Amino acid sequence: MVVDGLSIFYREAGNPKNPALILLHGFPSSSYMFRDLIPLLADKYYVIAPDYPGYGNSSMPAVDSFSYTFENISLVIERLLYNLRIPRYILYCHDYGGPIGFRLAVRHPQRILGFVIQNAVVNVEGLGQPFDLFKALWADPSLENKAAFASLVTPTFTQKQYLTGICHPYLISPDGYSMDQYFLDRPGNSEIQLALGYDYRMNVTQYPRWQHYLQTFQPPTLVAWGKNDFIFTLNGAYSFKRYVQDAEIHMLCGGHFVLEEAHYAIADLIKGFFGRKYGI
Repeated sequence: MVVDGLSIFYREAGNPKNPALILLHGFPSSSYMFRDLIPLLADKYYVIAPDYPGYGNSSMPAVDSFSYTFENISLVIERLLYNLRIPRYILYCHDYGGPIGFRLAVRHPQRILGFVIQNAVVNVEGLGQPFDLFKALWADPSLENKAAFASLVTPTFTQKQYLTGICHPYLISPDGYSMDQYFLDRPGNSEIQLALGYDYRMNVTQYPRWQHYLQTFQPPTLVAWGKNDFIFTLNGAYSFKRYVQDAEIHMLCGGHFVLEEAHYAIADLIKGFFGRKYGI
């Protein structure tokens, strides 16, 4: 679908008459990360999994023709959902999907039916060791710090995100990190990732606003967390209970991309949780 002149790719499954579930991918992935989850949810939900600008099969304009900020990406996703005539929805947020999803929520709280949080955070204590490279970049976007940040888009780090903390190695296909790296290696994409890495500092400034949204509106919130994640901390996961009284938190054996080995478990958690909340 064309949104503001950009071709935005999305995966779609299920009956549009069913409750909408919007799957927001993280870094460095795309809607491909949900390939195993989507068929498990399509019987109960209308599932939409978009690729952001610069990711997956969506348009990848150069940084001098599109401003790669989380705010702008959230606006593109908001317009996509408007064009699809989806008035209300559950948001599934992973990693970078968190800052995008919470921007949607604070702008239009009446549209949000709930959240599924997979390793995404709303507070500083949730940021793990790899964010030291982000913080150095925010403090001083020097050539040296930009070069250090570039290590986050290498094959070594991409594989590390998939393989660190896994519990069932035989379930981890190389297709996931190979696909991600293919898109990361496109000419000009490293500049896109650098721009978003620098803009991530704006997410941190928004944390109090997102926390206030959660405390005020108390959206049904299911946390399905890869407990061995080295990118986001366990404190980041448990903190959702501070903001949403009835938040349900599940620690799953796996890492940052726990969905690679726990898609059946997460699908069951989603159906059970929102089944109880909405009779879905």
